[in-house]
Amino acid sequence: MMRTRTAVSSVVVGAVLLLLAAAATYTAVLDRSAVAAPAAATAPPATDRLAASIEAAQQRLDEEPRDHVTWAALGSAYVEQARLTADPSYYDKADEALTRSLELRPEDNDAALTGLGALANARHDFRAGARLAEQALAVNAYSAIAWGVLTDARTQLGDYAGATAALDRMLALQPGIASFTRASYDAELHGDTRTATAALEQALDLTTSPADEAFCRTYLGQLAWASGDLDEAEQQFAAGAEVAPDDPSLRLGLARVAAARGDVERATREYGLVVQSQPLPEHLVEYGEFLLSIGEEEQAADQFAVYQAVRRLFDANGVADDLEVALFEADHGDPQAAVVAARAEFDRRQNIDAHDALAWALHKAGQDAEAIEHARAATALGGASSLFLYHRGSIEAALGLEEEARDSLTAALRNPHFSALHAPRAADLLASLGGSR
Repeated sequence: MMRTRTAVSSVVVGAVLLLLAAAATYTAVLDRSAVAAPAAATAPPATDRLAASIEAAQQRLDEEPRDHVTWAALGSAYVEQARLTADPSYYDKADEALTRSLELRPEDNDAALTGLGALANARHDFRAGARLAEQALAVNAYSAIAWGVLTDARTQLGDYAGATAALDRMLALQPGIASFTRASYDAELHGDTRTATAALEQALDLTTSPADEAFCRTYLGQLAWASGDLDEAEQQFAAGAEVAPDDPSLRLGLARVAAARGDVERATREYGLVVQSQPLPEHLVEYGEFLLSIGEEEQAADQFAVYQAVRRLFDANGVADDLEVALFEADHGDPQAAVVAARAEFDRRQNIDAHDALAWALHKAGQDAEAIEHARAATALGGASSLFLYHRGSIEAALGLEEEARDSLTAALRNPHFSALHAPRAADLLASLGGSR
């Protein structure tokens, strides 16, 4: 279940942007040298620095409980804390802090509205995210932060033209790491890998901290990985790990490379560290699928059981992610439950991820005639992932569209390691159809 950058990672960018913006507010409560000076290579982990920022904001609010600016900054920091720790309970804390800011300053409070928009995105309520970002922009049309949140929401709603327009405004207002990484994602979605890479390289040139460098190298590595370039992917992930050795996103990249190279011991170790430090549902499923690929079915079942528990925890904290549920049920559970979840997700947003999940669920439920239309929509934007192409090829093969299936599967296998579990299946299916044309 491996996609390059999706809703979760797009929201990550939004959270990082908000954290950068919040740093300006924290100058009133943090040691100024800690904020102004570039971070050294031995800087503490991002979670430690963020925890210190949160503590400082809390101390400020103990002294000045009606400081709406610090309440907004604290709420935005909680959104980031949820991402870094994979602990969704921080979302309720973020909601309380941001709502308090808005209560204290109900008018002209674009910071709180923007923070609430980012929180809505993090909870996958992208319609609310877009609405709140638009409200923030009605207050302050020059807020690059709000334009970024709107970019994220529109992307996940499938309004790609609207997302690009919002991104253009953000780039014009604040050409920096947050806007360049979004520009990279926008280009990647449209199949323009060269521009996507160039945008990330621009962002990398602007980094002044290990966390920012690790962030950029993570996505440079993922771009290389998606194209099947293992050497470049490993180089980027390893370079990031040198400055941020505990970063779970970089470890995830290194786990994928190790799995692709057949280094089972290292892949198992790296995947284990990833789910230990950041037990996101998609990480647990990917680890479980890797374990299935090497014949460790009992260990895979353990990971899937943890996934189910974590998924319930996210649900309880207001994170609606039927997309992940649909894919998991389609591959490892009940196809009919997958269809129900996929339709629920599609009702909320009609982006390429939702089209793909619905296509795959319908295929697994034996409804290929309906599935093919969604599979085509999922791969129509230009930057289709190998996983999407594998799904499309499987559906085409089931419908007897052998030439189309061979083309789709051949394209999927341009990255022959796109999934430890599904790439071999794609190769087997292609071989059964006579191989590449």
